[in-house]
Amino acid sequence: MYEVEVKVRADLDGVRRRLDELDATRTDAVEQRDTYYDAPHRDFAETDEALRVRRERRVGADEASKQGDETTKVTYKGPLVDDSSKTREEHETVVADDEAMAGILDGLGYEPAAVVEKERTFYALGDATVTLDRVRDLGEFVEVEREATEDEVDDVRESVFETLRSLDLDPDDGIRTSYLGLLLAGDDPDD
Repeated sequence: MYEVEVKVRADLDGVRRRLDELDATRTDAVEQRDTYYDAPHRDFAETDEALRVRRERRVGADEASKQGDETTKVTYKGPLVDDSSKTREEHETVVADDEAMAGILDGLGYEPAAVVEKERTFYALGDATVTLDRVRDLGEFVEVEREATEDEVDDVRESVFETLRSLDLDPDDGIRTSYLGLLLAGDDPDD
């Protein structure tokens, strides 16, 4: 399965208003802490791959609804497959014990490279997932994504572009660099 995604910088308040106008459905809100790993046998920065352990906590209306609703996942992301989006093969699974997963990776020679922390709010708009991201030390972003088989990638990418346009955002402003890459490059939202 492929993840077809386009990410742009955006003012989240304006996008929320537009999502309301389009009758999008808010589906979830989470806080995420992603630890990215370097491989001992190849340079993921060169191969454009990623391996991460994501610790995620659902954000509820009150403290009681936040308790006990945490998930940890391990994800491998393959290299980007085109020049106009962040489309890539992705494999992800839930892990029961984040400390054990970190120990396994450490034992295999993988080393933590960086941590990305973000607050995310998810909306359903047609067949797309629209994610409003506030990323520590980077600023505000909108991601629009859909899953696709290899044969569907081109058509799904066009539909993702159309969803961005419906939010008054320009697909040509798409950022293909991951949040990790932006942080490592010292990207400053105020430049």
